Amino acid sequence: MEIIKNIVLERGAKKPILIDTFFSKETLHQPVVVFCHGYKGFKDWGAWDLMAESVAKSGFCFVKFNFSHNGGTVENPIDFPDLEAFGNNNYTKELDDLHDVLTWVKEYFAGYKNIDTNSINLIGHSRGGGISIIKASEDNRIQKLITLASISDFGKRTATIGNLKEWKETGVKYVVNGRTKQQMPHYYQFYTDFKQNEARLNIKSAEEKLEIPHLIIHGDNDTSISINEAKELYEWNSKNELAIIKGADHVFNVKHPWNNTALSTELENVVELVLAFLNTK
Repeated sequence: MEIIKNIVLERGAKKPILIDTFFSKETLHQPVVVFCHGYKGFKDWGAWDLMAESVAKSGFCFVKFNFSHNGGTVENPIDFPDLEAFGNNNYTKELDDLHDVLTWVKEYFAGYKNIDTNSINLIGHSRGGGISIIKASEDNRIQKLITLASISDFGKRTATIGNLKEWKETGVKYVVNGRTKQQMPHYYQFYTDFKQNEARLNIKSAEEKLEIPHLIIHGDNDTSISINEAKELYEWNSKNELAIIKGADHVFNVKHPWNNTALSTELENVVELVLAFLNTK
């Protein structure tokens, strides 16, 4: 298997994006799978590498990346050395990043005859699930959509970051990262950007517009995002499929760092469901 880590996608005045690819030089007709991490996430978190390898070994080209303002840097893509960038992140920046990654996929793999860039599929985890749903509803390059422990509503999250009056006055709110103990800033622009783009950022309307297959995967032991959000997504489009993983938490019972050489049973189950869905004509 060909694994290329930390490819730098330069974007002029915009912040660069780091990308990993996993694919076979021999296997023919490999569809592309693009993975979007979630809030306070990054492409190298936990067992995402192992998941990427598992999917790639089954005949797919797997691409994962760091959102440009996730708090990582080109030099240090793991964890959050750039809290200023994190504070300036917002949903529309992430949609823009994903758009640029999809364009990059088409261009980068154009010379690879064994990779099918006409078949691009999205996987989004948590907040990345919401981003993936919106992007899939507006970009016809995407053939299939899979969300893992996805949110169903951006609005209530934006509002729960804190007291809006105080947030506007101080210009910043902080969220503690339970693992790294960092005080992670959210500048008020996050809220104003959401309000300015509220119609586009409505996950429900994006889900209702979806014309491609969508597999919704959620753990019944997820204490971060209620399984009710998965059920909402499922109900909003009659073509959707819902798979519930028994005993799985928000990250399907893996953690960071993940020092095992195998996936958790729950994440293994996720991979099996993903492959079955992608292989269905």
